[in-house]
Amino acid sequence: MSSLVEDNPAERRFEILVDDALAGFTAYEARGEVLVFTRTEVDPRFQGKGVGTALVRGTLDQVRERGGAVVPQCRFMSAFIDRHPEYAALVVDEP
Repeated sequence: MSSLVEDNPAERRFEILVDDALAGFTAYEARGEVLVFTRTEVDPRFQGKGVGTALVRGTLDQVRERGGAVVPQCRFMSAFIDRHPEYAALVVDEP
């Protein structure tokens, strides 16, 4: 199973493709360099396979590479960051 996480700015979301199929996304509102993540969804066919974790990890890695920051309003993303403190420095208060 191959996966790819990509930003889709037209849809305002990061998407994960698994074997070229859209498996899930995490939606955001852009406020300058800060992305406010509002929800994460994984297609039921891909749930329980680590796709959501791969999506959030890939998203946060890309935000870090860009020098951006996040506001994790989405419970899934917030819980991921709580479990992975290496991403805590990306979190800011809402702009």
